[in-house]
Amino acid sequence: MISGDMAEHRMDKTLEAQILKILAEHRIMTLATLRPDGWPQATTVGYVSLGLTLYFLCALDSQKAANLARDGRVSVTIDHDTSDLMAITGLSMAARAERVTDPAEGARILALMPLKYPEETTLPMPMPEPDQVAIFRLTPTVISVLDYTKGFGHSELVTL
Repeated sequence: MISGDMAEHRMDKTLEAQILKILAEHRIMTLATLRPDGWPQATTVGYVSLGLTLYFLCALDSQKAANLARDGRVSVTIDHDTSDLMAITGLSMAARAERVTDPAEGARILALMPLKYPEETTLPMPMPEPDQVAIFRLTPTVISVLDYTKGFGHSELVTL
């Protein structure tokens, strides 16, 4: 059965819990920014989240940082690989990206990053200082919760 439905919902506790669970269970996302020529640029980045707010870091001189300096609109996907088509779950969202400029907030986010990799006893490199990287805060405006266990293509749309 192909449902392909995308019902729009208000954020309720059950849907919010499902979103937070997916955010907590994953550590990489695909981030699409807009290049100067208008083409989207999708890249894979690590992230941490505080509630529904996501944070990632990148090199100061990266194309992502340059793209976001011009236009803070992004699209994000968070999901996992599965051999069972009907077990696909994940998130797709539209968000606004803002550069984190407060050193205390930057330090707090950098301290959270290694916690996403608990199996690592030591990271392959030291964590940078907040002024050595570009840290971005993503505030979602729309979240689509994909859950094929409820039917092929099933998603629930939440506008924030």
